[in-house]
Amino acid sequence: MAGDDLNSPLGLGIGERRFRIPLGLIGIVIITALVLTLGVWIVVVDAPYGGEPSAVVALNKTSVQGVSARDMEVVGIQPGVLTNDPSQMPQTGAQSNSGPRFKPVLPPEGAGLRPANDGTPSLTTDPDPRIAEQGRYGTLPRIADNGARPLDFYARPFDTETIGVARIAIVVGGLTLSEAGTNLALTRLPSAVTLAFAPYGDNLKDWEVRARQEGHELLLQVPLEPFDYPDNDPGPHTLLVDLAHQQNIDRLHWLLTRITNYVGVVNQMGSRFTATPDSLQPVLAEIGRRGLLYMDDGSSSRSTAPSVANTTGTPFLRADLQLDRNPSRDDIDARLLELEAVARTKGFAVGYASALPVSIDRISEWAKSLEARGLQLVPISAGVLYNNS
Repeated sequence: MAGDDLNSPLGLGIGERRFRIPLGLIGIVIITALVLTLGVWIVVVDAPYGGEPSAVVALNKTSVQGVSARDMEVVGIQPGVLTNDPSQMPQTGAQSNSGPRFKPVLPPEGAGLRPANDGTPSLTTDPDPRIAEQGRYGTLPRIADNGARPLDFYARPFDTETIGVARIAIVVGGLTLSEAGTNLALTRLPSAVTLAFAPYGDNLKDWEVRARQEGHELLLQVPLEPFDYPDNDPGPHTLLVDLAHQQNIDRLHWLLTRITNYVGVVNQMGSRFTATPDSLQPVLAEIGRRGLLYMDDGSSSRSTAPSVANTTGTPFLRADLQLDRNPSRDDIDARLLELEAVARTKGFAVGYASALPVSIDRISEWAKSLEARGLQLVPISAGVLYNNS
C-alpha cells in the first residue's frame, strides 16, 4: 500500500512530516551574503583601480637602493632635493676635484655646419690647437696653458638654469662598428645622447664629423682586458694586466689618436683590467693628465675605477644602469623607468647602452616625453658639474 495521507490511518503519520526550505530561498541568501561581503571589501580596501588592467614590471632591486614604489611614479620634485649650486649637489661617483667647466668652443658663424636636429649649434669637428699636441701616432688631447681641458672645450652646451629638474645622461657605445647601426643612431637618437666610438671602425673621421654636426658629445671606447682574454679579445692594442705600465700607456696613446673632439674615454670590456688597481692607476692618471674624463660602463661589479680615480684626481663617472643587458623591448623600457627613479633620488643618473636597433628605438621613443615628466636629458660631461665643490 502506498504510504500517502489518503492511505494512512487517521491521525497517524502526521508527526513524520519533514520541514523543507525552498531551494530558491537558499540561493537568495547566498547571493545576498556575497553582495554584502563585496560591498564591505570595496569600502574597507583602498583599491580605486580594482578591476582595471595593470602591468607589473620586475626591477633589479639591488641596483637602486633606497627607491620606493612612489619613486617610480611621475611625481613632482621635492623642493631642496635638487639645486644648481654645485656645493649642494648630490654625488654620483665623479670626483670633487674635477676642475672648472669652460664654455665649449663653437664653430664661427658661416662655417657651413648645419644645426643639430634639436636646434643646438653644431659642435667643432677639428681639434682645437690649444688643447692638442702631436704624438707618435697622431693628434693627442692635452690641457691648455690656461688650464682648460678637452673635457671643457668639446662639451655640448646644456641648460644649467632650470632648478628642480633631475637630469639623465645616456651613453650609447659601439658606434662605427656597424655602418647601419651608426647611421641609425645618428638618425634617430636625440642630440643630447652621448655617443661612444669604437677605435676600430671604418671612416672614423667621417662619422665623427657627422656626429659633432648633429650636436652629439663624444667618448672614445678603450679596450681593456677581460677575465676570459684571449678567448674574448676586445681587439688590437687592448690594455693588458701583464704588460709593463709604459707599454699600456703607449697603446693608450695609439687609441687616443683614433678620433678627436671627444670629452673622455669609456671602457670596452675590461673586467680583469679594472679589477687590478696597479694596472689601472697609471692609465687613469694619464687620462686625467690629458684633461679627459673616465667613465666606467658599470658592467663589472669588481671594478676599482672609483677608488683609483679618486687617488689620481681623474674626473670620473660610473653608469648607474646598463640599459640593454637583456636586449628586449620590455626589459629596456623597464630599465629606463628604473633610471628615472635613480635620477629623481640622486639628482643625476647615467645609463649605458649598446648601439643595437632595439636599444636605439626604445631610447629615442623614451626621450620624446622625458621633459613632460619633469626630467632633462643632458650630455655625459654634465655629470662633472654635479661633482665640483
